[in-house]
Amino acid sequence: MEISNLLLPAANQFASNYLQQTNEVTPYFHYTYNHPVSDRERLSELSNRDFPREELAAHIEKYMARFQPTAATKISLEKLKQPNSSVVIGGQQAGILTGPLYSIHKVISIVQLARQKEKELGTPVVPVFWIAGEDHDYQEVNHIYVPAGSRADKWIFPQKVIEKKMVSDIKIDKELCSSWVSSLLAIFGETGFTRQVRAFIEDSLKRSDTFTDFFADLIAGLFPDSGILLIDSANPELREIERTRFEEIILNQEAIISSLLRQQEEIRKGGFANTIDASEHSANLFYYDKTINERVLLDFEPVSGCFIGNNGSLSFTLEELLQIARNEPSSLSNNVVTRPLMQEWLFPVLAFIGGPGEIAYWAELKLVFEHFGIKMPPIVPRLNITFMDRATERDINELGLDVAEAIRRGTESEQQIFLESVHDRDLDSIFRNAIKEINAQYRRIEDKTIEIDPAMLALLKKNESIILSQVGFMQKKLEDAVKMKHAVKLGKYTRVGLELRPEGMPQERVWNILYYMNKFGINFPGRLLELDFEFDGSHKLIRI
Repeated sequence: MEISNLLLPAANQFASNYLQQTNEVTPYFHYTYNHPVSDRERLSELSNRDFPREELAAHIEKYMARFQPTAATKISLEKLKQPNSSVVIGGQQAGILTGPLYSIHKVISIVQLARQKEKELGTPVVPVFWIAGEDHDYQEVNHIYVPAGSRADKWIFPQKVIEKKMVSDIKIDKELCSSWVSSLLAIFGETGFTRQVRAFIEDSLKRSDTFTDFFADLIAGLFPDSGILLIDSANPELREIERTRFEEIILNQEAIISSLLRQQEEIRKGGFANTIDASEHSANLFYYDKTINERVLLDFEPVSGCFIGNNGSLSFTLEELLQIARNEPSSLSNNVVTRPLMQEWLFPVLAFIGGPGEIAYWAELKLVFEHFGIKMPPIVPRLNITFMDRATERDINELGLDVAEAIRRGTESEQQIFLESVHDRDLDSIFRNAIKEINAQYRRIEDKTIEIDPAMLALLKKNESIILSQVGFMQKKLEDAVKMKHAVKLGKYTRVGLELRPEGMPQERVWNILYYMNKFGINFPGRLLELDFEFDGSHKLIRI
């Protein structure tokens, strides 16, 4: 495998500006992510703060014990306990079979940056992956896409979940999942690696009870020597460590939302849209209502001084919610505003790895962090990666395509230009004239029909329609014959587009790592960590 760096725009304008560190966006952050001085400044800031290192290390060790921890895992746990250590952290939802490729890209980004910073700074830097197990949108995590002819076909894991449960609370149907995976592998096609891939997934399933377990076990198994530590944000034992921080969030609710709204206003003044959906009454916490097995977002009602949810069916006074934080913290969870705060309070974060959307919403949190007397960590854009196999590269070269443009916008426009170049203009002219003549003749027949029997006009119109449809049918058949003459070349356009930009979307948002493991081996994800990645904002093209 080899890497090429491509200059491609980010998914949104704000992220594009951030990659370039333009003056339009840098004021919304505390650190310049690509400046060496920032790392030293950040370490200095972290040295003046306290973190529950021992408690976290013990919790993570216990949590990861079920996922066959390696020597590298144990080394990372020991590093985390050291007072001068820091972490590179990022996270994602627990997608089925690890979800879209960008989850894998995040893991690679976290591990690679941690390695680089440890070497540069001479202090321990630990990679940490934060699994958003408290998320409850099952529809976002229950599917992957598979190649189906010229398109990407959505394959939904057929396990039904009716309640709005946290993903970490959803028990996975192991038998159903095993059968579903076998069907997926059959679609991908039998290779020399298929049996090993199937066995790997089966072993992971046996050790997993929930969706989050399955996700975590796969990540740990795919990157056994990376030293990455996994944490499930929905784990009740983690909540015990977080309890005092939930109290701070509750007591500072008004200041948090006020700071957020002021920062959002500044961003709007700068010409950018806001990402976080917030109102002046947002409490930025969820309460897990066990009576309905659902997470309920809380608002703060200033008139009554109560925290309410679910259209008023839930209501807590300030003291009642504080008691919940103290006595049953597992009932509370963070939203997009308070999760970064909680992450920051728990871990000595040297850098946060974020995608384009995350970069945009972190910009809205600067004043929230400042309210608590801390700074946001350097936000490092995660690696944007596209895989290209040799067959696809050959097709690109034969078609004379620009690989960067194929990744950015697909191959449809080039395919259309080629079709226009081979289109038979005489064929168009012949059929236009034929249709014109048929129309003219039928107008004469229509005149005669009116003379003889006007009641037959409807029949005449139907007859004309049938004749014209048959002419159109023949025209399409001849046009299809032209395409068939060039089917090999047209197929190459389709294959390139499907591989690099399926369904008009970036490859990393559609394909799943299982497709590549079945094709290139179970160690494919681990081999990616052997490559030298630069966090320079460029798009990484990996030739396989």
